[in-house]
Amino acid sequence: MPTTMQGKGETWLEANECAARIGLSKRALRLYEEHGLIRPRRTQKGWRLYGADEIARLHEILALKRLGLSLQRITALLQGKAVDLAGILGIQHDLLADQRKRAEQGLALVRAAQAKLAAGTSLTADELIRLAKEANMTETTTDTVAWKRYEQARPRAEIKLDPRRFERCTGFYKHPAGLIMAVTLEDDRFFLQLTGQPKVELFAESDSNFFLKVVPAQLTFAPGEDGGIDTLVLHQGGHDTVATRIDEAEAKRWGNELGERVRNRIPDPRSEATLREVLEQQQRGSIPLALLSEELAELVREQQPIVSAELESKGELQSLGFRRVGEDGVDIYEAQFAGGALQCGIGFGQDGRVHTLWMRPA
Repeated sequence: MPTTMQGKGETWLEANECAARIGLSKRALRLYEEHGLIRPRRTQKGWRLYGADEIARLHEILALKRLGLSLQRITALLQGKAVDLAGILGIQHDLLADQRKRAEQGLALVRAAQAKLAAGTSLTADELIRLAKEANMTETTTDTVAWKRYEQARPRAEIKLDPRRFERCTGFYKHPAGLIMAVTLEDDRFFLQLTGQPKVELFAESDSNFFLKVVPAQLTFAPGEDGGIDTLVLHQGGHDTVATRIDEAEAKRWGNELGERVRNRIPDPRSEATLREVLEQQQRGSIPLALLSEELAELVREQQPIVSAELESKGELQSLGFRRVGEDGVDIYEAQFAGGALQCGIGFGQDGRVHTLWMRPA
């Protein structure tokens, strides 16, 4: 009998054809079924049939395997959850685009080095360092961030939580970027507000896990040795960031200090020199990793080809003019180049590294 069947407008594939067309073995299909990841339909004779839902789930599994996840990790991530094809396609697109950009960057470096050597010119120490870094780069960090973004973007299931069980989570937490995260309970509803940002509602997944609907982000409240909540973990953008609890007096003191900086336009004494170095390095096509937080460094890597091209088109940096301090504590400058201007923001974290960096047309 044919291995492809039609039913109610949908095409169904028998295991042999499904495996052959995707490039899998029948054993792999059975293995995914044993782990509860796919549940093919059965004919009256017991033959397995694979339709659009099963094939979409297979696409999820294979995409996550490409990110380097083990089958056990994939099972924990997907088992019992609906297929999220849009989410996995977004992550797969980002991963492939990032790999293409990095391959193009590596090829450009190699070709430039080959051209210099062919012309009888020696490579400088800086060029050799860049080649060595390129040779040493792996996809581990990018892949790990990618699968975390995927997990964070999955639909979440809200539960009803007794507000009294949330009370221990309320209070103030200090983010490594220097921001204060205020967690409040208002008329049986839960809220989060970061410095300089609007208040957003939190929705419970469990007693200690919550999620936002306005952005793909989640919060986990972690207890200390005494059983009280002493840390908040923000899961967003493929990273897990730990914020520590502070008392109301410290939060108020920090808010007053920021308010004074904003009112009196007092920049961080490090901001101008650091911003200048960041812009000049990016313009040369390099990344000042030592100056950036881990999360920011990953974002800068992803955007480097676009940012470098934009800065190169602007020409030489002529001046940096301080404009103001934003409500979130970020120092805002106008960077004047030979070929135009950009508005830039820079902010430091508790570790002294840059945690916030952005630029846009002036």
